[in-house]
Amino acid sequence: MFKVSPLRKRQVIGGGIGLVLGVSIFYLLTLDATEEYVSIGPMNTGHEGLSCFACHADAKGNLLQQVQSNISHAVGARKEGVDFGTQDVTVKNCLECHDRPNDRHPTYRFSEPRFKEALHNIDATTCITCHTEHEEERVSVASINYCMNCHQELVVENDPLDISHEALIARQEWFTCIQCHDFHGNHKYEVPEKLSDTIPMEIIQAYFEGGKDPYGTDKKYIALSQEEWLKTLEK
Repeated sequence: MFKVSPLRKRQVIGGGIGLVLGVSIFYLLTLDATEEYVSIGPMNTGHEGLSCFACHADAKGNLLQQVQSNISHAVGARKEGVDFGTQDVTVKNCLECHDRPNDRHPTYRFSEPRFKEALHNIDATTCITCHTEHEEERVSVASINYCMNCHQELVVENDPLDISHEALIARQEWFTCIQCHDFHGNHKYEVPEKLSDTIPMEIIQAYFEGGKDPYGTDKKYIALSQEEWLKTLEK
């Protein structure tokens, strides 16, 4: 009769326990009830009701295949690595709910060659540059002077503003742009003609951090809810 050494027994038992624990932990972490514990941070304003899978789709292949592919990539046996666990969230995920045909600044436009220099300062080809998820806020861009990257030579004919756009640009007062203009142009509201009537910066900042919308709630296009988005997948 073949005799198994005590060391080999311990290795087999230890491996079996590790496998069972690994599978159990992986299973528990995929349950809906554990979402708040595995999340890297709180959901942003307006996303509170979303579940993880609304943005984080399962990566292709099973866990073992993903591990093998990434190890092969690490040692140079494979040209590219693969997503592990879940797929990376991209602009496409965002547009599934936030697609607006009237968008004043659609992300795809910034892929044009004329914006190449501006992209070195702010990558407007992706939503997460300004709307980083899991920060419990609406807008996370570091500074709100971002208009300076594309509008240095802006000319407004028959300028209606009491302090001209030309003067504001000359004075580098780029923060005033957002006091008048909704970046995506999706709000229906009356743009003021006097700088003194624009939205105060402290209210804009509070809005960015998740507060009340100072531009109003009347919008041209409303983002899809998770339920509405799921229905589009069924079609």
